[in-house]
Amino acid sequence: MSTAFAAVALTGCSGDGAVATDGPPTAARPSGPGGAAVVRAAEALTRAGSARVWTAMEMASGGTRVTIEGSGLFDLSRATGRLRVTLPPGADGARPGERRPVTELITPDALYMKNRAGVPADKWVRVATAGLPDGNLVTGGATDPITAAQLLRGARRIAFEGATALDGERVWHYSGVVDIERAADAAPPRARHRLRAAEKGFAGRTVPFDAYLDAQGRLRKVQHRFSFTTEATGRDPVGAGPTGSAEPSVPPDMDLTVSSTTRLGDFGVEARIAMPEAGDIWAGKIAAG
Repeated sequence: MSTAFAAVALTGCSGDGAVATDGPPTAARPSGPGGAAVVRAAEALTRAGSARVWTAMEMASGGTRVTIEGSGLFDLSRATGRLRVTLPPGADGARPGERRPVTELITPDALYMKNRAGVPADKWVRVATAGLPDGNLVTGGATDPITAAQLLRGARRIAFEGATALDGERVWHYSGVVDIERAADAAPPRARHRLRAAEKGFAGRTVPFDAYLDAQGRLRKVQHRFSFTTEATGRDPVGAGPTGSAEPSVPPDMDLTVSSTTRLGDFGVEARIAMPEAGDIWAGKIAAG
């Protein structure tokens, strides 16, 4: 099994021409940030500078559920972060019942992974995100906070669900759907290529989301629910792919749902992300795990 949800070729997705506006709220109008702050969440995170990040990704296929969890630091101004991702028991060459930890470095252009099965322990695997059919929205086992926020540029049918508390702080909960094509159109050039890679992939026209913003408009929690099928390539989104070994675990033509949750906190924390030297990047083949 791969380090995370391996890339798949996905069925098409396009917008229906709607614009990002506040829909009829399902609760009283918010006293904090309005629905427009959801669309501007990426700018608010960039201004925040840095944060601690926690991620969770769950894939549901028939009666099977696979969960990947991660945590780390992000330099939000540079869209660069470091996560320690814990794979499901027995995945990626781990013994039955054991959960392999994989270190990931996420940049606007690439995903780096260390402690992969079939790769020397001191080497990193590098994958260009623009070459992944999903733009690394789910391939790495985590949706990084900047990409999660950039997706919200395409938010539509935004509804206010009410104010609540998250990690001891007051937050405002919004729901809606994301049009990935519109998000790509609105994203800055460096983020656009990732969304362009994904916009043709996911099944259906939109991606449902729930977003929680604090009083400063900073994204504190966001959940996206992606749907796709393996029919296009017959490749396993949990196994074989450009970053993993060929161990199929999901039959072809299987419909899949991936729920990706990203949480942020401790804004302003020191986040120095050191990138691998050229000699530390593995250039050989990845042995089967």
